[in-house]
Amino acid sequence: MSAETNPKDLAREAAAALTERFGVGSIDLALVLGSGWSGASTGLGEPIGECLLSDLPGFAKPVVAGHGGALKLIRTPAGKVAALFTGRTHFYEGRGVAAVVHGVRTAAAAGASAIVLTNGCGGLHVEWAPGTPVLIRDHINLTGATPLEGATFIDLTEAYSARLRALAQEVDPTLAEGVYVQFRGPQYETPAEVRMAQILGGDLVGMSTTLETIAAREAGLEVLGISLVTNPGAGISPTPLEHAEVIAAGAAAEPRLRGLLSGLLERL
Repeated sequence: MSAETNPKDLAREAAAALTERFGVGSIDLALVLGSGWSGASTGLGEPIGECLLSDLPGFAKPVVAGHGGALKLIRTPAGKVAALFTGRTHFYEGRGVAAVVHGVRTAAAAGASAIVLTNGCGGLHVEWAPGTPVLIRDHINLTGATPLEGATFIDLTEAYSARLRALAQEVDPTLAEGVYVQFRGPQYETPAEVRMAQILGGDLVGMSTTLETIAAREAGLEVLGISLVTNPGAGISPTPLEHAEVIAAGAAAEPRLRGLLSGLLERL
């Protein structure tokens, strides 16, 4: 994505390419499947089509192990057209905020009214074992960045939809809620940074999602955020953190995650 390209124009171009490629007039909702979630994307509805994300304008191949690199279109049990993004661009890749939120803006330009943003994260509560999904109630953005430009004042009082969280809890009443804290990455947080996040009111730490949420709210999308706890945060974990843990936790939790997403798509 060049500096000269208007990011919203590029999103509209990608949306037009998406709808033309798959022969649909528009999409109804989108899901961004983060670390540990891609395996749960199978069997969620009737397949419409699939392509590499990098085949669409403005997208690049995912660089993180455990992320897919495809865009899948499905028809949900509720009869809606859903776009599944099995991968995302992270802020730490250095491609700029516009690249990070390109998928969200493309979904909105293609007609989506709601988006489910998922991630793998560190948990700050010992009772949340690896493999535990947690609804995001609110967030703290520590990246120092925003996808908004100029005097664009977006209310984030309810960044994460209470209505959609209630639907998720209909599917799984055991789901807890928490505040997600995004660090820039790519290094994992230090124990001191984890303690800081706890003092600030955080329950989950990771390297994605908040910038996408801001862009989604600017575009008028209703947002549901779900974190998969893949490891305890630094200083809570008795062992050093490794990305292999993230992948393993996602694989182990796959049946539960697929059940959660399937139940959501029946209701959305």
